[in-house]
Amino acid sequence: MKIDVPENATKWLIDQGWNAELASVLTAVAILTLSVVFVWLIYLLAKRVLVKMIHALIKRTRATWDDVLIQYKVFDKLIVILPVLVLSELMSYVLSEYPLFAAVAQRGLYLISVILIIRSIYAAMDAGNAIADSHHLTRRLPVKSFVQLIKLFLFFVGMILAVAVITKESPFFFLSGLGVATGLVMLVFRDTILGFVAGIQLAANRMVSSGDWIQMDKYGADGAVVEVSLTTVKVQNWDNTITMIPAYALVSDAFRNWQGMSESGGRRIKRAINIEISSVRFLTEQDKAKLLSVNHLKQYLPKIEAEISEINAHTSDIDNLVNGRRLTNLGTLRAYLREYLADHQNVHKGMTLLVRQLAPTQTGIPIELYIFTNDTRWAVYEDIQADIFDHIFAILPEFDLRAYQAPSGADVRQVGKI
Repeated sequence: MKIDVPENATKWLIDQGWNAELASVLTAVAILTLSVVFVWLIYLLAKRVLVKMIHALIKRTRATWDDVLIQYKVFDKLIVILPVLVLSELMSYVLSEYPLFAAVAQRGLYLISVILIIRSIYAAMDAGNAIADSHHLTRRLPVKSFVQLIKLFLFFVGMILAVAVITKESPFFFLSGLGVATGLVMLVFRDTILGFVAGIQLAANRMVSSGDWIQMDKYGADGAVVEVSLTTVKVQNWDNTITMIPAYALVSDAFRNWQGMSESGGRRIKRAINIEISSVRFLTEQDKAKLLSVNHLKQYLPKIEAEISEINAHTSDIDNLVNGRRLTNLGTLRAYLREYLADHQNVHKGMTLLVRQLAPTQTGIPIELYIFTNDTRWAVYEDIQADIFDHIFAILPEFDLRAYQAPSGADVRQVGKI
């Protein structure tokens, strides 16, 4: 037998001498209050018992990824949905004598339920993104871009469901009108769509990931990628400033990614020292005797001297310096540098090692070092490079060579005193 509590309570109040209308209102308010208290007790019970039990089980597991669910309060947000749904179902019973108010209250609670459900999904997706980030999946996949796109999609779904709940129309009725709004959506969310497509291309081609060092002069970016989102790539420059680059710009424009250098274990030094042309000359016997005591030339000089002697044996008028083959101080310097760098503890032995002479210019003869250090850290790399060139500048007088340097103000003043 079905017992109608509101109707019985109203009759009892009327029997007690209350006005019928006032008795009906009082009954509805009382039952509504009891219903709110009831669902509040359900919420407290679920939060204090069920949620705490789930948290305790998660903390006991050896895995660390599930702790992120607690951090983002996924279960706390899910449990809020339960009392709202229960209360929405009670409305038709609690306000049975006021069907209009019952319908409005029920629709309002359904609307709140939609918002709470999407809010919970957002929290779960944020937790998933954090888990992917902790497992370095974001270096291979644009997880955040996918999360943001799904959030955007859920936002539109939530809006459609909210409007459907308020108007009491089918959601498919509103979905059918999306085709008309496609042009407007493309216009408003142009950067979002382009960014998402660019994010897929960046991930598929492994062009850039969080943690990569990239350089993009057009946007003033030179630093580490902090975040790859749906529409932008966030770069923290080495001066600690932040540059935001549109994601699609990394696909349409040129940029440099230094990550390959970091992963290879070697960083390139490509720098030249300009030798004054007038200081280049042939080596004398005294020069050879002096340089023979240099460790990195002890094998080179006897070997090259034997080769030159064999060639010059077939050359007439060898006493003339123009005839035959002879050693120069510049060529000997290059030979020394090759041996010096090959023996250097900070030069990568498995990568290109060149000491080459470039075309002469108005600033002298460039002798370029094309080598790789075995440490890619920026500060260490700069120290290695500086030490190598400090050494080269210091030994030039030993080969009777001079580095080119443009006249300074002091040089001009000295000329004036002569």
